[in-house]
Amino acid sequence: MDLWQKILMAVMGLLFLAYIFPSIKPAMERSKNAEEKHWGTVLLLTAALVAFIAFLVSTVQ
Repeated sequence: MDLWQKILMAVMGLLFLAYIFPSIKPAMERSKNAEEKHWGTVLLLTAALVAFIAFLVSTVQ
């Protein structure tokens, strides 16, 4: 990758962080104050991700 591409990627990453940074603290507060916790959804998404990665690894070998 050329130097200008690396610089552009770094700038884009910083702009993305600047874009999402103001919404992080309110989201954390909403998460703390939520009445219902969705651990089942988190576990399902984690299992799906692990299965997808295992599928990718098995197709490469």
